[in-house]
Amino acid sequence: MKQEQGQEAPPSTSVTSAPLPLLLPPPPPPSSSPYTLFLTIMSKRRTWVFLFVLVYAILLSSSWNSLKSILSWYKHVQAQPSSPSSGWPAVYASVLVGAVFGLLSMVAALAVAVPATLVTWITIVVLLAFFGKPKRTLVVEGRKITREIAGSVFKILLKEGNLVAAVCAVLGYYALVGKNSGE
Repeated sequence: MKQEQGQEAPPSTSVTSAPLPLLLPPPPPPSSSPYTLFLTIMSKRRTWVFLFVLVYAILLSSSWNSLKSILSWYKHVQAQPSSPSSGWPAVYASVLVGAVFGLLSMVAALAVAVPATLVTWITIVVLLAFFGKPKRTLVVEGRKITREIAGSVFKILLKEGNLVAAVCAVLGYYALVGKNSGE
């Protein structure tokens, strides 16, 4: 069979051609897309540890800066000769210190509570599914459980945050008043 220039040969149908491998997986998609790169980065445990440490470093830095500004305001108010010797500036400063520490403790507790809450929620929904609940009932029960768990976690976080804020405010007041009476 003669071929002219410019024409392609028909595909070979002989038995001697190598068969295509059927058991090999398809080649992976190119990892150049931003989404797959993002998924690859976020799937690493080191990334989550880094984000956790970064968020807490930012929280500690901002709370430290706010504490320094509260204390510098208090020193400025106490340094003025025309200010009465009442304890109101100490009360204001201690309440602000308590609020800062209360918010910081709530954020720290939330970082621990979210994974525990998710594990609890998943366990309850899986147990309901194993006991033969229909899908529609399972969805309704899952929504109810989500509301109940989120509500109880929110109440606990508020109680703990308020307790820490109150303790820090009282300790801060006594520290500020004791510092001024010692001078």
